Amino acid sequence: MMARKWVVAFTASLLAGPATAAEPKAAGCEAALAYSATRNGEAVLVLKNGQVICASKRVGVAHELWSGTKSLVGLMAAAAVQDGLMSLDEPASATITEWEKDPAKRTITLRQLLSMTSGHPSEIGRPQGYRASLSVKTVTPPGASFQYGPTPLQIFGEVMQRKLRAAGQDANPRRYLERRVLLPLGVKVVEWRNGPDGNPLMPQGAKMSAEEWAKVGEFVRGGGILDGRPLVDPGTFKALFEGSKANPAYGLTWWLPRASALADPATAATDITDPDAGLPSDMVVAAGAGDQRLYVIPSQGLTIVRQARLDLVALMARRKTDWSDQRFLSFFLAQELAS
Repeated sequence: MMARKWVVAFTASLLAGPATAAEPKAAGCEAALAYSATRNGEAVLVLKNGQVICASKRVGVAHELWSGTKSLVGLMAAAAVQDGLMSLDEPASATITEWEKDPAKRTITLRQLLSMTSGHPSEIGRPQGYRASLSVKTVTPPGASFQYGPTPLQIFGEVMQRKLRAAGQDANPRRYLERRVLLPLGVKVVEWRNGPDGNPLMPQGAKMSAEEWAKVGEFVRGGGILDGRPLVDPGTFKALFEGSKANPAYGLTWWLPRASALADPATAATDITDPDAGLPSDMVVAAGAGDQRLYVIPSQGLTIVRQARLDLVALMARRKTDWSDQRFLSFFLAQELAS
């Protein structure tokens, strides 16, 4: 069994949680908690070098990550590459053989599916099943444009399912992710919703507490290493945090603080793309509807989780919230930059 030294240290820190929540250690903590709470906030948890420095109540209560689930799929892909199941730049048609004779789809790579640049349009929040997603027509050439939505990741779910089945393994992508990544990290998923086809959703659906999501963040902050060894493929792990030409602010399922001129609803929903924000260049973000956030900033030693209630009425009406990633992060980064 893996030693999981950092997991043990993190767990020990969480066991001291009640005192931490009652007496915040970090300057800016109380202001951050208040800012989150007045915007449907449910939980805030901040770690500095693996130690809790700010915590609200309810950090142990599970909430849906919504599109924060997508970033878990990126880690799944990195594990699959390490296991020899796939490579990022192989054509999806090598597995989705129905696409081999389709000139619009046969060159789409797995990297393009994960970066939302496959050319598939999709309606945010309305995923079809895996196989149904295969028939969605592309509207731009592969790599030409960024189109955020569930379809590319549902297609990736079908790729994973076929790859696992061909390798003689359990073909359920969720169980693969749990076995290969989450369980070794000590991360517990309380629930993971299935799509209309009964398969686990890839673009949304995972439900976990702030404490559990923070463990994922700590793994990312540590460079994908567990017990001195890469738990996932190092090259693919690095690629998760590299933007595309179509959208420099989005890597492979992770958001990045890069300037982006795109005005699509997903990119416009965060202000980390503001070139004048002065955010740490190594920050990476898993983000979901309702302003669910996992911020990881290795240079500052920070892992920050924010969870909130989702206002579905506002979401469906496409009403923009007054949440600001810059403002929330300023409560912690101002202290770090001044030290």
